[in-house]
Amino acid sequence: MMRLNKFIAHYSTYSRREADQAIQDGYVRIDGEVETNPATQVDERHANVTISGKKIVPQDQFTVIVYNKPRGELVTKKDPQGRKTIYDSLAKQYRHFIPVGRLDYASEGLLLLTDASRVATALMTSKMERVYKIKIKGPVTDAMKVAMGEGLELEDASAGAHEHSEIGSMSFAPFYAYQVQKNQGDFSVLKVAIGEGQNRELRRFFAHFGAEVVDLKRLSFGGIDLNNLPTGKVRFLERNEYASLRDFLDAVEKAEKTKQKTEKKLLRAEEMPERKPERKQEKKTSSKEKAKSKPKPATDSFSTNKYKPEKKFAQKERKK
Repeated sequence: MMRLNKFIAHYSTYSRREADQAIQDGYVRIDGEVETNPATQVDERHANVTISGKKIVPQDQFTVIVYNKPRGELVTKKDPQGRKTIYDSLAKQYRHFIPVGRLDYASEGLLLLTDASRVATALMTSKMERVYKIKIKGPVTDAMKVAMGEGLELEDASAGAHEHSEIGSMSFAPFYAYQVQKNQGDFSVLKVAIGEGQNRELRRFFAHFGAEVVDLKRLSFGGIDLNNLPTGKVRFLERNEYASLRDFLDAVEKAEKTKQKTEKKLLRAEEMPERKPERKQEKKTSSKEKAKSKPKPATDSFSTNKYKPEKKFAQKERKK
């Protein structure tokens, strides 16, 4: 979903200001109805938007760039405090690109940006692997290792958060993987892979154990790697990266359609009046027929022994 004025500016020759003016002057229609609010949300893939009777046809083309964000830049358009943002460093042609998630002011590394809101939303809400290299004060403790492997629930996750953050509690899913590269008394270095992008998630996680994250760098997102891209530079996705991304987006769209169909079926089922079961006339059976009939074997449809994940996993390990 995206704002109407942004949709028009993105898929036509109109600028954002011209789109606002056309909308306010009543030249824009959505599904035949005049729309005068530039902030109205439209589905960019299925919206029927016209300007003066001319339909705007969105192209199914999108661009994704990789930016190696340096420390000391905010991932936002403007900062009230006047601090530097990523858009101060990016070329003008990327000013309308949407960041996929965020890296805080003190963090660095891979940041994906795209000109398609649906791509940004699909990636941000996915469980795709995010890989980070982090440096913490102090040693990596056994308690940290257990929490990385099993997950963590915190009622108070304020430690490690920004001072103005309103988020109190936080759930941390088990890490996809972690590797302790250095474990020393003063500082330790880890490489971790997680599937979420919550607000200052890793800083909050390690702060719970009294360990401050002093360096945090994102190395990859969903298989798209930073590689040797210099700090502050941009690169386009490679052909194989675009192919993988399109496969992912197709799978997301297919899953969404299946979900919508299921919801519609459930809604129809709820709206249908209940039918009373017809009473069937009992058929009298003779004593001979009773003697001939044998009890059918019970099915194991509700058996708890049908699938043993630990056994399946062990078999996989042996194959390796």
